[in-house]
Amino acid sequence: MKLDEFKPGVWRKGYEYQYFLPEPINHEFIINDSKTQELLERASIKLGELNAFARLVPDIDLFIRPYVMKEAVTSIRLEGTRTNMEEAFSDELDINPEHRDDWTEVSRYVAAMNYARGRLTKLPLSNRLIKDTHKILLSHVRGRAKNPGNFRTSQNWIGGADIKTATFIPPAQEHVLDLMSDLEKFLHNREINVPPISGQS
Repeated sequence: MKLDEFKPGVWRKGYEYQYFLPEPINHEFIINDSKTQELLERASIKLGELNAFARLVPDIDLFIRPYVMKEAVTSIRLEGTRTNMEEAFSDELDINPEHRDDWTEVSRYVAAMNYARGRLTKLPLSNRLIKDTHKILLSHVRGRAKNPGNFRTSQNWIGGADIKTATFIPPAQEHVLDLMSDLEKFLHNREINVPPISGQS
C-alpha cells in the first residue's frame, strides 16, 4: 500500500460519543513521497549520531535517566498528577505528604520503563512485555484496581470531565486485542520492508 493512500482509521459510534478505530498496519507500505523519505533519512542520521555519542558515555544509565524521568512526569500529567522534575528526583521523605501519591505514580512509571529496557535484552517488543510493564506501572498506586498487567476491558478516554467532553476517545474495548495483535505482528513481520525507524527491528 502506498503510504500517501493510507487512511489511519475511522470514527465509530459509541453510546453518546464517537471513538477512533485505527486501520490494521501489518502489511507492506510503499513510501513514494520525497518529503517523507527526506525526513526519515534525517531522523536516521540523528539517531546514528545519538548512538555514537552514547558509546562515549561511561555510564549510559546516567545519560538516559533524566530523559526517562522527563517522560514519566510529562506522561503522568495525562492522569491529572502535578509532580514536577525537581520533585521527581527527590526522595520520598522529602515530598510533601499531600503530593506523595503523585510522586509514587511517577516513580512507578520510571520503574516500569527501566524494567522494559532491561527485559528488551532478552525479550522482543511484544504484548507479553507490554503487559508485564503495565503491571509494574500500576502496582502500589491509584490504578492498582484497574486490572494491571492486562489489556483494558472497558472504554476509556483522554481529557475532559467525562467521556462526552473528552479530548480523545480510543477504540472500544472489543477491538483492543485484535489491534494489539496486529501491532505485534507488524513489529516482527520479516516479509515486509519498511525503514527501521518505523518501529520494526
